[in-house]
Amino acid sequence: MPLSIRAQVAILLIGGSLAQTAVAQGWPQRPLRMLVPQGAGSSNDTLSRIVALRLSELLGQQVVVDNRPGAGGIIGMELAARAAPDGYTLLGTATATQVIAPLIQKRLSFDPERDLTPVSLFGVTQNVVVVHPALAAKSPRELIALLKAAPGRSLMASAGAGSQSHLAGVQFLLASGTDATHVPYKGGGASVAAVVSGEAQFTITPLPATLTFIRSGQLRALATAGAARTSQLPDIPTLDEAALPGFRSTGWVGLMVPAGTPATLVQRLNEAVVKALRDSGTQEQMSRAGADAVSSTPQAFGQLIRDEWDRLRKAVASAKLSVE
Repeated sequence: MPLSIRAQVAILLIGGSLAQTAVAQGWPQRPLRMLVPQGAGSSNDTLSRIVALRLSELLGQQVVVDNRPGAGGIIGMELAARAAPDGYTLLGTATATQVIAPLIQKRLSFDPERDLTPVSLFGVTQNVVVVHPALAAKSPRELIALLKAAPGRSLMASAGAGSQSHLAGVQFLLASGTDATHVPYKGGGASVAAVVSGEAQFTITPLPATLTFIRSGQLRALATAGAARTSQLPDIPTLDEAALPGFRSTGWVGLMVPAGTPATLVQRLNEAVVKALRDSGTQEQMSRAGADAVSSTPQAFGQLIRDEWDRLRKAVASAKLSVE
């Protein structure tokens, strides 16, 4: 007797579920690749490496970080979006790559929402205003005064057109009524190095990429840009309290995989990230790097990304940012 349609559907569903379970049970059998769309030394790179190391221990296979900077993160994101959805390609993504760059880029060959699946948030960062120690500005107000006295003469480094540091810098200039010459570099590490060397005068960039240089005296931190002072730099005021009431500029980093990755593997990865971030050693490493260790469900991470799109779309429009 032929099976009813309902019975056929039930068999297909059961078969699919068993297949996914089998895949999850045998995974991972080889090293995983974590694409990071920023260069070495950037905040996303720093935090992704901390998480990758702990995931390697938890999964029993090495998680290899593969830096693929360029086009504000679009190059690395596209590689992830086009990769096989087999659980062996991960994406260490961040505000700049997942939200800002797609808002600014005119043409994309992929859909950031449709072609990538959220796994978990793993860190929240504040942006920080840092200057070369030789610059005659020891507070946010002094930096603003310096910029107003010589419009366009100071060089403001960023991790690239459309990066988090670019948008944070533009927001700062707009809020303070000042002007500077924007100098885009190929990644956060390169832009911070430019300020350390004196090639550029200042940058407003995620804290993790700057902490080592701040602590060594190679950079001077003037202010952070969160709602409250960060525990990593408790003596440094926020821009809100020191010069620009209401100013906020923060970011996040998280893990994604190519769309179509089996739900069982997404869940396994989420559980591994959550476990990694509960580890006191991981939390301490993240804190030393300038971030708060924060995990989430895949659904909550997806909602955060959508909320950020709505928030930053307005900022991008007001700053008239675009990249052809």
